[in-house]
Amino acid sequence: MTKRAYPFAESFSSQYKIHVGQKELNHHGVLGNTYRQEVYEKTKDLLFNGTKAVMGKIWNIDAEKCSAIQPSGSSMKPNVSQTLLRGQTLIGQDGRLQRTTPVQGSALAPAGCCVCQKAQGTRRPCSQCDRPACPSCIQQCASCSRSCCSVCTVIDYSGQYDQVLCCGCAS
Repeated sequence: MTKRAYPFAESFSSQYKIHVGQKELNHHGVLGNTYRQEVYEKTKDLLFNGTKAVMGKIWNIDAEKCSAIQPSGSSMKPNVSQTLLRGQTLIGQDGRLQRTTPVQGSALAPAGCCVCQKAQGTRRPCSQCDRPACPSCIQQCASCSRSCCSVCTVIDYSGQYDQVLCCGCAS
């Protein structure tokens, strides 16, 4: 016994249930570009407003501390809690960052370069992480002119020429 013939015409198109969501409209819809531009502007505004709010709080707190500490306007020395700790740090019991102390009997750091691991030649400490690096792995920050290892630097391609920036200047 042979199979039954297909009862529908060859031009019959099958019907599918297709869900068209907001994502499909944004990517392939008529107003997709304008919607993406609105989302981009809204996100950018939120980021800038958040940064302004955070920086405003930081500057207001610093201004209050400065006026409370030095009302006469003389030169002031930075507070210990406001200084930048470089190198290996840990969070103390009070929630503040503290510099770590080496444990007695622990293995010392390798004598080689922190980037290329070569042991020969002279090494200088990185100004960001305080690890020793050889001269071929040290780069100078274009903004603050500090010597940093290539792990602690970022290359900025946005200008006409490439610039090497340390992590402190890049942020």
